[in-house]
Amino acid sequence: MDNLIAILLVAFGAYLFWQQRRQTEFAEKFIIQRCKNLGLQLLSTARGSHKLKDNKGNWGWRTVYLFEFSADGHDYYEGFVEMKGFRPMTFYVPAHHIPDIDVD
Repeated sequence: MDNLIAILLVAFGAYLFWQQRRQTEFAEKFIIQRCKNLGLQLLSTARGSHKLKDNKGNWGWRTVYLFEFSADGHDYYEGFVEMKGFRPMTFYVPAHHIPDIDVD
């Protein structure tokens, strides 16, 4: 019986790890796509914190992914995406410098 419980715990841990990896892949694809649409250069991404409740008090497992981006290649800014499951709930990009565009 003890072996069965240990096997179930290991299987559950592996399932949680697999789901976290899938969520990370979805978040990275979303961040890359959104930065490309905004004309930003993505520098790095990282998984941040986990939350059980959002700011409104609604329950649900949420993961915050942090990312750094550059608008002109000389400076960088930090934004974040909050994912609930495999869907982005919040995408935050701070105010940043938009480089001048030469129009000929």
